[in-house]
Amino acid sequence: MTPPARLATAIELLGLVDSTPRPADATVSAYFRDRRFIGAKDRADISAAVYRTMRRRARLTWRLQKAGAEPSPTAMLLADLLVGEGQELTRVERLFSGGPYAPAQLSQDELGLARRLEGRSLESPEMPENVRAECPEWAEPEMRRALGEDFLAQMEALKHPAPLDLRVNVLKSTRDAVIAHLNADGLKAEASHLSPIGIRMEGRPSIMAHPLYKDGTIEIQDEGSQLVALMADARPGHEVADFCAGAGGKTLAMAAAMNNKGRVIASDVLANRLNRAKERFRRAGVHNIQTHPITGETDPWIKRHKGRFDRVLVDAPCSGTGTWRRNPDQRWRSLGPGLADLLPLQGRLLQSASRLVKPGGRLIYATCSMLPAENEDHAEAFQAANPDFTLVSAADIWREAVWPEGGPEAPTAPYLRLTPATHDTDGFFAAVFERKADVPNSAAAEIQI
Repeated sequence: MTPPARLATAIELLGLVDSTPRPADATVSAYFRDRRFIGAKDRADISAAVYRTMRRRARLTWRLQKAGAEPSPTAMLLADLLVGEGQELTRVERLFSGGPYAPAQLSQDELGLARRLEGRSLESPEMPENVRAECPEWAEPEMRRALGEDFLAQMEALKHPAPLDLRVNVLKSTRDAVIAHLNADGLKAEASHLSPIGIRMEGRPSIMAHPLYKDGTIEIQDEGSQLVALMADARPGHEVADFCAGAGGKTLAMAAAMNNKGRVIASDVLANRLNRAKERFRRAGVHNIQTHPITGETDPWIKRHKGRFDRVLVDAPCSGTGTWRRNPDQRWRSLGPGLADLLPLQGRLLQSASRLVKPGGRLIYATCSMLPAENEDHAEAFQAANPDFTLVSAADIWREAVWPEGGPEAPTAPYLRLTPATHDTDGFFAAVFERKADVPNSAAAEIQI
């Protein structure tokens, strides 16, 4: 494709992302799947332009509005080229050539807009902090509460693309062996810093086409997500419930840690996701996972299995603020429940799942959010309302289960808190509670849902 044709495609695709009520990555994937004639390099260049524009949405919109224009897909890509990329207007005009498969020539109004944008920087001292931080108004108060004086520095890390992380399936290989294999194949791989089973790749190679991915030796999983699964400390012979299993990434990590011994129940309200996860389980060579769709936090299955499990992981549905590096569109579009609906749901899920924990067992509450209302507030409220559970220090679990032979410095807080700026992972939170062994489950207060 010619550069003008790539730009025209990026404009079309950005418009589809903005108008389609599903995540951007799904829209982009479907777009290219329906247009297999677009080559791999062109797909990469077009996707890069679309995602780059989404990552700069607040700042580009502010610049456009200052210049008297609204943020249409064409205007956004025009602003990205002139302001974000610093290109000269003469070069940009050639892209808007009006030729076959190219964007239409710039109108007189658009040329005037382009002249007002040319030479401007992406950021300005006049910009409000939340615009400079690419932080939507709905999330700003909680983000500031979480990050304090580090607000701008921490938000800066969320503007940039996330690295590609892999998790080694310890049922099939070791990290050192996988790194050696990948490097021998010409891919640049190195051990991740925090996860003992993680690998970080240089660039964005097509890992899903690699034999190690196809045979289940490696899985794509952010290092922070790996650490949440490790914090569960699932052991061989345990009975484990993954209460909100989703696509099964943490389910797989816990099953592998159990060496295929014991049982993991993967439950979720979305039965189709569990069905798709079965192929991942098969490829990974795990046979201690069972799937069980549930209708919600009041499903009768929960009461029937009260007090059965050694470990219960509640990876709660959340705002996803910790994944903005990967999903920049989530900042600006609500494709599911808003924060006002998520907060009570998270509390109900945590309380309901606690009934599954046996005396001496552990309950792990986790989110991929950085907002205290979704994290610390729930943990503190749960602890106050459930005297038969005690909080287990994340630092203790780190030393005992994640790095028993010594490794990176342990978390200093009672909870596991990860942020892109501090840890170079997605933003994650985890709190671990242990049910007191001397309180029989039958004597615990019934939970009113």
